[in-house]
Amino acid sequence: MLVLHYTGMRDAEAALERLCDPGAEVSAHFVICPRGTLFQLVPEEARAWHAGAGGWTGVSDINSRSIGIELVNTGAQPFSEPQMQVLEALMRDLMGRHAILPRDVIGHSDMAPARKDDPGPRFDWRRLARHGLALWPEGMGADLPLGPSLTAIGYPPAPPEKRLQAFRFRFDPAARGPETARDRRRASAVAAAFIRA
Repeated sequence: MLVLHYTGMRDAEAALERLCDPGAEVSAHFVICPRGTLFQLVPEEARAWHAGAGGWTGVSDINSRSIGIELVNTGAQPFSEPQMQVLEALMRDLMGRHAILPRDVIGHSDMAPARKDDPGPRFDWRRLARHGLALWPEGMGADLPLGPSLTAIGYPPAPPEKRLQAFRFRFDPAARGPETARDRRRASAVAAAFIRA
């Protein structure tokens, strides 16, 4: 699978310094800067420490089964057009060569909702889906209980409010407040699409 992150750091230099520091025990396969500069830090076939504790679709060791892509971004700013264009080209290449399906492209917050927010509500998942690089079903489903729908999508166990937040970051970034029927109907539509994919 592919796991998308933001660095959460002030600039590319700070992010690269940390990601290349063995003492930090964190890295990623690729880093993309706002101007579109691409760095490869870890060979694709090697395990990078980018995911940490979490899970997706019942898989717990995400680091051993994924390629991590870090986008230089604080989390409070839009992702730049050059950065998104390079990301899309990289994803197209990686997904083609490694037979990664759009349903297996996730955010860090998807696999670790209790502790991570990235790539956050400013990231344009719908844009990736328009290019066949992520899953984004249109419309709403039935008003079903939220928990089972989130589990069917792939979200791991976490406090309900954290799972809801991770889901909203990905599929309804403008949503706020307590759970609503819109959340439940959107989640059931997403779950049906994940099951079909």
